[in-house]
Amino acid sequence: MYVRTIYLTGDPALADKALEGLKAESVGLLSGQAGYRGFSIFSDRRLGKILLGSWWESAQNERDSYTALHDQRQELLTVFGGTISVASWEAAVSRRGDAQPGAGFRLVRLGFDPAAVDRLVEAFEATALPGLESLDGFVGGALLIDRTRGTGSVGAIFRDRAALEATRGAQARLRSKAAEASGVQVQTLEEFDVELLDRP
Repeated sequence: MYVRTIYLTGDPALADKALEGLKAESVGLLSGQAGYRGFSIFSDRRLGKILLGSWWESAQNERDSYTALHDQRQELLTVFGGTISVASWEAAVSRRGDAQPGAGFRLVRLGFDPAAVDRLVEAFEATALPGLESLDGFVGGALLIDRTRGTGSVGAIFRDRAALEATRGAQARLRSKAAEASGVQVQTLEEFDVELLDRP
């Protein structure tokens, strides 16, 4: 599976309007494209951040959909009036659970030696993912990687904000152990509200 992420920053006062348009239009547009496998919207309304993730059967499907929806995407995204950053990833490991709006999402961005990518994937499957699955409220997560650039992220969804907050300490300990085992560098840590999950 392959994932395209779009990271938006903008005026917090415009977040509600931007999210309203994205939730109304995105799934309809994306689901009409070949290879579509899902879509997520996450937000931090207080700081003015929106993260979008679309899932695709192949890297070619991901590229084709990006080109095909250029005009519609620009119309939806410019409502926020801020910055737009787009990236493409391989979903190396995923457990795609479902959750309702109001769930919590924790995102950890990683850097690693591209030559050691297999070590990272193995360590995530052997230690990090089972550790996440043992946390109360965990409903799904994924390791996304760019093998060439040596960058990636781990995303974890929890059933509600209370579960997200309650697991901060436990996930921090898991993160430390996994980073040591895989040799990755943790670069950033962010938390979002789940606005929409489409799991066809």
